[in-house]
Amino acid sequence: MNDRSQPHPQPLYRQLAGQYRRSIESGVLRAGDRMPSMRAFMRQHDVSLATATESYRVLEREALIEARPREGYFVRAVASTLPAAREPDWQEARHAEAEFVGIHANISALVARWQQVPDALNLGGVTAADALFPGEALQKIAVRTLRHRPDLLTAPGHERGDPRLRAVIARRALAAGFTVHPDEIVMTHGGTEAVNLALRAVTQPGDTVAVESPCFYGLLQVLESLGLRALEIPASPTTGLSIEALEFALRQQAGGSSSIKALVVVPHIQNPLGCVMPDAHKQRIVELCSEAGVAVIEDDPYRELVESDTPPRALKSWDTQGYVIHCTSFNKTLAPGMRVGWMAGGRWHSRIAMLKFAQSRLNEPLSQAVLAEFLQSQAHERHLRRLRERLALQRARMAQGISASFPAGTRFTPPSGGMAFWIELPPGVDSMALFDAALAERIRIMPGTVFSNSGRFDRFIRVSCPGPDPQSADAALARIGAIAHRLAAQTR
Repeated sequence: MNDRSQPHPQPLYRQLAGQYRRSIESGVLRAGDRMPSMRAFMRQHDVSLATATESYRVLEREALIEARPREGYFVRAVASTLPAAREPDWQEARHAEAEFVGIHANISALVARWQQVPDALNLGGVTAADALFPGEALQKIAVRTLRHRPDLLTAPGHERGDPRLRAVIARRALAAGFTVHPDEIVMTHGGTEAVNLALRAVTQPGDTVAVESPCFYGLLQVLESLGLRALEIPASPTTGLSIEALEFALRQQAGGSSSIKALVVVPHIQNPLGCVMPDAHKQRIVELCSEAGVAVIEDDPYRELVESDTPPRALKSWDTQGYVIHCTSFNKTLAPGMRVGWMAGGRWHSRIAMLKFAQSRLNEPLSQAVLAEFLQSQAHERHLRRLRERLALQRARMAQGISASFPAGTRFTPPSGGMAFWIELPPGVDSMALFDAALAERIRIMPGTVFSNSGRFDRFIRVSCPGPDPQSADAALARIGAIAHRLAAQTR
């Protein structure tokens, strides 16, 4: 296995993935065709198992191939006819400056505008439709729990959160690759409070926090509310945060008054890019930040929605010095209405527990008791499998709709899970103009302007998969595409 030693700007597995990508896009390999087995791939290209595996993982992340149990890999039934999103130039980090965010007013104005159209079809959110969650099963558990423990509605609950739930969470953390004691878990009101507490624990007003760019607008609002500066680090639509850019930023700002105090990163199904970070990148981020004494706030609400044969490893699994604060919730995978999250604070655990008590006191006990029972049942794993399958079908349908409806020059990379698409519009098509025109037709999308303070995403939108009525969503997507065509024509 020589794995070719000649220098090349891309690693070998990406070169091989590129060859198959071009074959699929050109029609040489068609939908439903069987891909070579791992053994045949290794023999054909004279490469190692690791190289073969990484090549297929790239193609899976790009939604070009899919694994079928006991059958092998096949070309996916739906492949985009639009080009993939561009990779960012990490050299942008050389010119980036940490800024007080200053975006809250823009986001608030946007929210106020769509609230004026409450019946608009929401294609801008990242929470799955109600019907995809196990509402009936959770309701039955809640009724049964209250029958046996009526005091849950009147008693204050456990100071650190339901002991049974924390024990279940600690066991489930093993699947993410790390060990945490139940007493090291802090229950929170969803993932947003967890990230908020983590930031408050490791920063002071005026400090610099590194974030991915583009970045979830809710995080930018939190940073602004805490008086923190945001340093935007370019992120790739296929691999997430740029390691080169992060390394440069840490080195550039080390020891100065504006040195980075924390990094907030979403390693799995990054919002809005939809990408999954390779394990090697996760490990390197932990190494770099631990060496620099920088806290890593791992915001990880989508991990269980990743399409993968094995559970993805959290950044926390490489943390040996306590620099990673793992934050997650059940909002995106199980019960949006319960708003239950949790965090493992590492070396900042005691301070986080104190801040939690000062900020919001105890969590509501009934939801925790219900989740504790459901998480221990086989129904939970069945639910996750069904949810991933249904979202995969919705993503395939949406990718087909975008390819069919949007104008030439549109680019996107199919997400690695979840339900959100990050779409680059053709030159001259402004995302706010598209937002306004779509809202006028009672369709809600998210303009790229709110995912950064740099103004670099004016031609991007985030669009999410349809809810329980895919036909209505298909029609709405066609209307968005028609509006984009019209706006593109106006700039010619």
